[in-house]
Amino acid sequence: MVLINNKSTLIGLALLSAFFLQFFLTLQWDWLFELQQDEMYKRWSGLALAIFIIFQWVLTLTRVIKKFRKNAMSMQSIHKWLGAISPLLFYIHSMSLGYGYLLLLSYIFFSNTLLGYFNLDVVKSKSDALFKGWMVSHVALSIIVSIMLVFHVTMVFYYK
Repeated sequence: MVLINNKSTLIGLALLSAFFLQFFLTLQWDWLFELQQDEMYKRWSGLALAIFIIFQWVLTLTRVIKKFRKNAMSMQSIHKWLGAISPLLFYIHSMSLGYGYLLLLSYIFFSNTLLGYFNLDVVKSKSDALFKGWMVSHVALSIIVSIMLVFHVTMVFYYK
């Protein structure tokens, strides 16, 4: 049995579970569903989700740029908490996973979110190989999500 005492991980797992529970049981708030059909709402909530995804890259900047390194630990905490609430942000934008490339984007987004919940603070491993494997996987999935985000935004505005 795995005991998780990390609050952001517990909240994140609860929100992720709630998202998939509502998805598989087709539970929805009608008022939010109607709102999500509105073109302007889709764009503004999509912009908020895109800004969230872009902001998550700030942690990388605090680790890579020397003068920002002193803020890396506090930024890491913010990064984890924002990752924890990411299923809620996704839900506000869309209650469904989509079709085609949007389904793939959703799968990769939530896979990366789940991977983020089980960071090395939770796993408690001193293994260098596990750390590198986890980090490479998390960053690679983040890059894919970012590329697919740009593709999605391009498709949304190109076909309207």
